[in-house]
Amino acid sequence: MPTVPGMVARDDPVAPLWRGTVALRVVTFLFAAVNVTIHSDEYLRPWLGWTVLGVMGLWSAFTVRSYSAERGRNWWVVGSDLAVACGLMSLSPFILTDEQYLRLVPLVTTIWACEPAVAVGALGGQVAGALAGGVLGLSTYLNRGEMTVDVVRDVVLLVGAGFVVGMASTTARRTAVRLARALRTEAATAERERLARSIHDGVLQVLARVRKRGLELGGEAAELAELAGEQEVALRSLVAAAPEESTVDGEADLRPALQLLATRRFEVSTPATRVLLPAAAVAELASLVREALSNVDEHAGEDARAWVLLEDLGDEVVLSVRDDGPGIPEGRIEDAAAEGRMGIAKSIRGRVAALGGALELQTGPGEGTEWEVRVFRAGDGGAG
Repeated sequence: MPTVPGMVARDDPVAPLWRGTVALRVVTFLFAAVNVTIHSDEYLRPWLGWTVLGVMGLWSAFTVRSYSAERGRNWWVVGSDLAVACGLMSLSPFILTDEQYLRLVPLVTTIWACEPAVAVGALGGQVAGALAGGVLGLSTYLNRGEMTVDVVRDVVLLVGAGFVVGMASTTARRTAVRLARALRTEAATAERERLARSIHDGVLQVLARVRKRGLELGGEAAELAELAGEQEVALRSLVAAAPEESTVDGEADLRPALQLLATRRFEVSTPATRVLLPAAAVAELASLVREALSNVDEHAGEDARAWVLLEDLGDEVVLSVRDDGPGIPEGRIEDAAAEGRMGIAKSIRGRVAALGGALELQTGPGEGTEWEVRVFRAGDGGAG
């Protein structure tokens, strides 16, 4: 079976569809056996009709065994199933008489040949199932020799069956992925809460006491107190951050990547609900914020503070990084780029350009610095 990221390999959510496919194969073979029994005396070559039925029986036994085990649900078996059905159906002109064709006697394979469309749909989804149904419908038309109401009906039923079963298999796999992810998120949240309680009752309280006592003593102890305070904030940010997760479509939540950047000097504010973007965009935006905060550390002074704000506006995501430092003098960024220092040009502007977003800088002497990044979701025409 095709794998979907996040699925547990030993738990096939499409197993009920495969059991139905096996049952369909058995029932349709019995129907074909009755059909051959009834019409064999009138066949042009009765021995060939019984031979085809024997091959159908052997192939049915093989596919029932294969589809009953997960390792047998693969493209080799399913593709061979489709080829065998079409091949045996093509022997009908050598078995049925012209008079039987006029009376619309079923082809030698009859409804037994519909099962590959269902198997392909269960394995490959609605498009593959519909295509397999179309191939079987075309084979039916070629062996009938004319386009009748019965042939059109068979084609519609074959394509429809493959499409519906394929859609059900796709839905089942996506549902299984979402359920597994929800269970992992729930487990991660519970474990995070347990660790948060343990850390709060132990490590955080000790760090808080060290910080308080160090500030009271002053001198070198005050420096240790500052370090203890920074570690306390970092730990609080770690246990408070939302669990990292991604979707079936390759999107990820931006919030955890930003929440982990919070320190005593840097505050991070995010929405209560997930902010989903392509995983690559999440990584780029997190790196952008880290670069902006690094610039605050390097250029704004030890006492400067910074605020990171994330907003989800539906068709776009707005991310701003503001500090209360001295601001960037006019022409400073251009001079840095001319000197070969490309931090802002590549790490910030370059990333925003690569994401197809918009960047705005507000700064001035004594006014601090604020970067505002707008990333447009797919389908929005505002990018650029």
